[in-house]
Amino acid sequence: MTLPILLAQTGQPELGWLSSKLLGVTLTSAEWVLWILVVLSVLSIAIMLERTVYFARHRLPDSESLAVRLARGDFEAARKAVEGRTGMEAAVIREALASTGQGADTVEQVIASTMARERPQYERFLSFLGTLGNNAPFIGLFGTVLGIIKAFHDLGATNVKGAAIQQTVMAGISEALVATAVGLAVAIPAVVAFNIFNRQLKTLTSRANALGHALVGSLRAEGRTPEGR
Repeated sequence: MTLPILLAQTGQPELGWLSSKLLGVTLTSAEWVLWILVVLSVLSIAIMLERTVYFARHRLPDSESLAVRLARGDFEAARKAVEGRTGMEAAVIREALASTGQGADTVEQVIASTMARERPQYERFLSFLGTLGNNAPFIGLFGTVLGIIKAFHDLGATNVKGAAIQQTVMAGISEALVATAVGLAVAIPAVVAFNIFNRQLKTLTSRANALGHALVGSLRAEGRTPEGR
């Protein structure tokens, strides 16, 4: 039975064409919203695991002692320490040491260029986590609104009274609120992971800067390059 006929039989005013079309769309099940949230949750978990492994493999252990070696001018030891290593810190030291013959100013430019090149590799997929954390609750709320619309429409289309009305409405609303709960469950871990990875990236950037400053400071203090020793 179509919506206009149902409204006419129940004595309710007939909706306009656009209103009836939009209501017909919103009366569909909100389960598809839950499936979207489930897919987004799986993607966010996969990104979290991938980023965790990437950050763990692309960091330089014991960078503090390496900064001390660079400050003392022990460039050969620093060269051996980053041999075969990957990541921002190792790339900064390796390329900076390779350009020491061109002077401290050039080394500073090389360090800045290397960090700018390496940073996007750490930021990959982080925007997805941030966007998901901000918008998953709204997706869940959208599913809840659809569920509530359907619950009240079903209530108006059925001839129930008294306690049956309360049971019908509450059952429909409780099912609709599941979408909001799922949206929050998807958003909270994404926001936490986004903040953690951003904090780790800031730490790596600070450590790479410290290594670069130690090297440049050593070059300027000596006033010569390792080759000229």
